[in-house]
Amino acid sequence: MLAGFLSMPLIVMAQNTRLNDYNTIGWFTNTTTLRFSNRWSGHFEYQFRRDELVQKWQQSLLRTGINYHANDKLTLRLGYAWIETFPYGDYTIQAAGRQFPEHRLYQMATLNNPIGRVEISHRFMLEQRWFGRYLNADSPRPDETVYVNRLRYMFRAQMPIGKPKLEDKTPYVAAYDEILLGFGRNVGENVFDQNRLGLLLGYRFSPVFRLEGGFFQQIVQLPREIQNRNVFQYNNGIIVNTVVNMDLRKK
Repeated sequence: MLAGFLSMPLIVMAQNTRLNDYNTIGWFTNTTTLRFSNRWSGHFEYQFRRDELVQKWQQSLLRTGINYHANDKLTLRLGYAWIETFPYGDYTIQAAGRQFPEHRLYQMATLNNPIGRVEISHRFMLEQRWFGRYLNADSPRPDETVYVNRLRYMFRAQMPIGKPKLEDKTPYVAAYDEILLGFGRNVGENVFDQNRLGLLLGYRFSPVFRLEGGFFQQIVQLPREIQNRNVFQYNNGIIVNTVVNMDLRKK
C-alpha cells in the first residue's frame, strides 16, 4: 500500500514525459501466393493504409518475395518492399512533415504449429531499411538516406467455427500480436518501434480465396523527440485482408 502510494508520482512523471497522438486508421491488404513448384512459390502483397479510416493516406506498402517451403510447417522467404509514408496525425514521423520513401530487404521464417483445432503460427522477420529523410521542409527531395535494422515477431492463433478444421465454406476467428524492435546504428528513440494487435473474423470460400477483417490497433513510437519528450501514436481502426493462393503446378 505504502509502496504503491510512493510510486504514484513516478508513474505520473513518466506519463508526463510522453506526447500522445490518437488516430483512426483503416488498413486494406491483398496477399497473393503463386505456388509454381513443390518447394517454391512467389509472394505479392499490397497494403493500402489510410488515416481517418479511409479519407487520407497513412502509408502505401508493396512487398514481394520468393518462398521456400522446407516442409508443411516451415516456410522461408527472401524479399523486397517499397513504402511511401505520408504525414498524418498531430505529430508527423519526420519533423519536416513531408511524405518520404523507404526501401527494404527482408528475411522471414514462418513456423506453423497446430494444436487441436487451433492453428498457431510464429513469424520471425529481419528487415534492412533505407528511408529518405528531409532536413529542410522546403527541400525538393530527401536530403539524406538513413539505414536502420528492425526485428519483428508475430504470434497468430486461428480457429474454425463449427467445424473441426478450416476447409472450404468455413468461417473462422483469428487473433494476432506483433512486436517490432529497432537495433543498430541510427535507431535513435526506436528500440521499441511498434506493436500491432488484430482481432479478426474470416471466411474461407475456397482453397484459392479467403476474406477476413476486424479490429486493428497500432502503437508507434516516433524516432524523434519533441520538446525533449517521446511521442507515441495510438492508432485504432479496422483491417480488411484478402488472401489469394494460386497453385500453378501441373496436376
